[in-house]
Amino acid sequence: MRFKDKIALVTGGSRGIGKAIAQRLISEGAVVWIGDINEEMLQATSKEIGTKPVLMNVTDEAQVKEAVDKILSEDGKIDLLVNNAGITKDKLLMRMKKEDWDAVINVNLTGAFLVTKAVIPHMIRKRQGAIVNIASVIGEMGNAGQANYAASKGGLIAFTKAVAKEVAGRNVRVNAVAPGFILTPMTEALPEKVKEEYFKLIPMKRFAKPEEVASVVVFLLSEDASYITGEVIRVNGGLYT
Repeated sequence: MRFKDKIALVTGGSRGIGKAIAQRLISEGAVVWIGDINEEMLQATSKEIGTKPVLMNVTDEAQVKEAVDKILSEDGKIDLLVNNAGITKDKLLMRMKKEDWDAVINVNLTGAFLVTKAVIPHMIRKRQGAIVNIASVIGEMGNAGQANYAASKGGLIAFTKAVAKEVAGRNVRVNAVAPGFILTPMTEALPEKVKEEYFKLIPMKRFAKPEEVASVVVFLLSEDASYITGEVIRVNGGLYT
């Protein structure tokens, strides 16, 4: 059991990749908290897979602090953090409203900043911890109609590298995983034509399951990756190399 006695927080953990990560961590012995803005889904998922729920709007600094304080009060520490919460609001740049830009940047990038800032002092104090940020292949290769999403995920990759350098000396590791096209509720909502175009570009000729991303995330959180920090691991079937 690689995560026996470890306390983990997974944001956006009620469905998709976040849920798969939470399930995998539980299966390997961790106590897992999932944070989400959707309270109904949060409670349903926690009941289904055995996590602890904490209501969390990652763009609200006060609510993030309250959520982290609740976890620390109940379990005394946070060993592992996965910044997974994310949204899309796709439009061509000339049609994109500022509120669409702001919403995606606030959740995908600022949210990771706020949660990491709240958690990392406790990891530094204990001189141990591992963080994985869920980026995207779009943050590396770009995509028409996703300027806001690409900027947020590209920024998250740069954020990962910078923070990794800041905390490496305190035995805290920070890495990122950049998934390609993963079968989640968010990607299922894309038009069929868009899915078909992506499919043509993937050398492996299939889309990934959330569990395939979860396997990489869990590896990076574990002591098996004890000398890996500041890295971005691509899970994209050869879409971008």
